[in-house]
Amino acid sequence: MSNVFYMPPVTLMGPNAIQSLGAELASKELKKALIVTDSVLVEVGLVSKLTDELKAHNLDFVIYDGVQPNPTEKNIEDGLALLAESKADFVISFGGGSSHDTAKGIALVAANGGHIRDYSKGVHLSKKPQLPLVTVNTTAGTASEMTVFAIITNQEDETKYPVVDKHFTPIIAVNDSELMVAMPTFLTATTGMDALTHAVEAYVSTAATPITDASAIKAIELIVNNLEAVVNNGQDREARDAMQYGEYLAGMAFSNASLGYVHSMAHQLGGVYNLSHGLCNAILLAEVSRFNAKQVPERFVDIAKAMGVDVSGMTQEQAVNAALEAIDALSEKVGTKQRLADLGVTEDKLAFMAQNALNDACSLTNPRQANLAEIVNIFKARM
Repeated sequence: MSNVFYMPPVTLMGPNAIQSLGAELASKELKKALIVTDSVLVEVGLVSKLTDELKAHNLDFVIYDGVQPNPTEKNIEDGLALLAESKADFVISFGGGSSHDTAKGIALVAANGGHIRDYSKGVHLSKKPQLPLVTVNTTAGTASEMTVFAIITNQEDETKYPVVDKHFTPIIAVNDSELMVAMPTFLTATTGMDALTHAVEAYVSTAATPITDASAIKAIELIVNNLEAVVNNGQDREARDAMQYGEYLAGMAFSNASLGYVHSMAHQLGGVYNLSHGLCNAILLAEVSRFNAKQVPERFVDIAKAMGVDVSGMTQEQAVNAALEAIDALSEKVGTKQRLADLGVTEDKLAFMAQNALNDACSLTNPRQANLAEIVNIFKARM
């Protein structure tokens, strides 16, 4: 069986990497960018790091700052309208996963037509490359700056769905750890746990390969060794830099091996309750892993080792339990070990969310297939 591996052709990484972006863009004969971001990043002046670099290389731009957490179909439609009005010829996302996912939707639909929902009924459905996309990342979590995934919310029916398309891969990704130094503590924690979830789910995925395995295990090591430090001290440059490499490696893993039930279920919590995606992943990760470990226990032994657990002398079952305990312990240390009920989740919505989770594309590669009652029970265990 052959495999395909997707990632950006160019990624600029490390402190002040954004200062190399202008020269890269100038060589590509691009003229005007639609910058896709949120109003907070504009207000705090962070977007000026990008616009100053564009100005220095005589590149024009217009800013769409309407992106919201759990980005919606309307965000994409509004961005498309400004793209057409401004006659921009490429798109730059600036921010975290919400900005990147919105920009991907804009760039893909601009080139291929239709509605973003049209591209969610399978994988790699677009016929043409999207409008040139550049992604500038400001969080160490989603890895959306380099993946073939975008997660979009349909507010009309309270669903959140993934779009998986090879044309989402940007022409340039930028991971500048200096842009992450000012990230708020809780956002640092939730995005970090999101990255850990990517690595764990990719490692146990039915589509895993030696390349994704290597990326996932190294990502787990980097995240576990640095997340608590950067939550405790956001100015820790060394830990910030390590986290951006960890989240990128996790992205390399899941963009090619896909994910599982943690993400399928978290998507529904985001669609119905508009909850933080990373927080939902953190809450669900150990419980879904408990379910999956019955199918692939040896994989969770490897995860325990990557998390720094000394498994020598342990039985396989003990090592698996140690991995689950390590996941929950890290979540508690960084403040994301919470209960769904405390976040407003009610039991009357569990069956609805469970059914939608089973229909989510991420469920296809979960190592152990579940029925509706089993998904509901996983939700209940974290209520």
